[in-house]
Amino acid sequence: MRNTYFTPGPAELYPTVEQHVRSALEEQIGSISHRSAQFRKIYQHADEQLRTLLNVPKTHAILLTGSATEVWERVLMNCVEHESFHLVNGAFSQKFYDFALELGRYAHRFEKAPGEGFDYGEIMEHGVPDYAELVCVTVNETATGAQMRAVDVHKLKRSHRSKLFCVDMVSSAPYHDIDFELIDSAFFSVQKAFGMPAGLGVWIVNEKCLDKAERLRRSDCSIGTYHSLPTLWKNYKNFETPETPNVWNLYLLGKVAEDFNRLGIENLRKETDAKAKLLYGFLEKDPRFEPAVLNPTHRSATVVVANVKTGKPADVLEKAKKAGFIIGGGYGGAKDRQIRIANFPATSVDQVERLVDVLKTK
Repeated sequence: MRNTYFTPGPAELYPTVEQHVRSALEEQIGSISHRSAQFRKIYQHADEQLRTLLNVPKTHAILLTGSATEVWERVLMNCVEHESFHLVNGAFSQKFYDFALELGRYAHRFEKAPGEGFDYGEIMEHGVPDYAELVCVTVNETATGAQMRAVDVHKLKRSHRSKLFCVDMVSSAPYHDIDFELIDSAFFSVQKAFGMPAGLGVWIVNEKCLDKAERLRRSDCSIGTYHSLPTLWKNYKNFETPETPNVWNLYLLGKVAEDFNRLGIENLRKETDAKAKLLYGFLEKDPRFEPAVLNPTHRSATVVVANVKTGKPADVLEKAKKAGFIIGGGYGGAKDRQIRIANFPATSVDQVERLVDVLKTK
């Protein structure tokens, strides 16, 4: 029996990936030079498709990293000389903050309990530190299933236009409708909602961030070596990279983004919302479960986290597995009380309905 993966990353492969892998093998993509015209066409194709999908303006470069985790370090080293500000409400937003401390920055944070989200008004009431150079926002906390609405992120940026903003959209891209005319930097990895094998991070970043990195370098600040922002950007202008990248995944990314564009981003978002409604509707009605995020406004549409009120999460995972569905356990210390269900484009409405039917059984 072939399993269906509802895990929050790595996740179910998008249905067209198998076909694209066959094409990559036929075209011998795994053997081409990363300095060849063929590679540059692959990078350019991925760039064009992502620009269309996410509405990325020409002021921004679309850069490649080894992972989304790497971008925490890259953006902090290249865009922060002294101070950063972090919205922290789970393990991954906490790690972003911890990276800043490890790099010797003075990191401020506004922290809320896991499962709680952020609204524009309360952030303004708390206050963004005057000297913070970079505001770090995790719009979809993969550990807890709490999201921050794009409209609140945009309002916060409009209220602090002089500060650089970096958005971690690792487990929500391309669902979150981020306005890149406003937002300076955002990043994601391909093994979640893009339904691809792991091993590639994507960093979308604008010229303001590049200017900041170049100023820091002129001031003898360390901004990194082969993956400093100026070095990445210089190579990007020719659709090249400083090192040999994951060419295979870049090829797949361009193809999957093209598939998403063919479907239409609004259709993709509508289907995601419909599936999320099915999942949360079940969790609200079944007395054995409850949504881990109590405020519906803050519930992620792409990572649905549930408290298991009766029985053990491990038993729920095992029951789903026997029916051919692999769902995620709670993250870290929440393993003994929560489950996580990914709601990415790779899984259909029919598959979600069948998963719910399995979970409904006593």
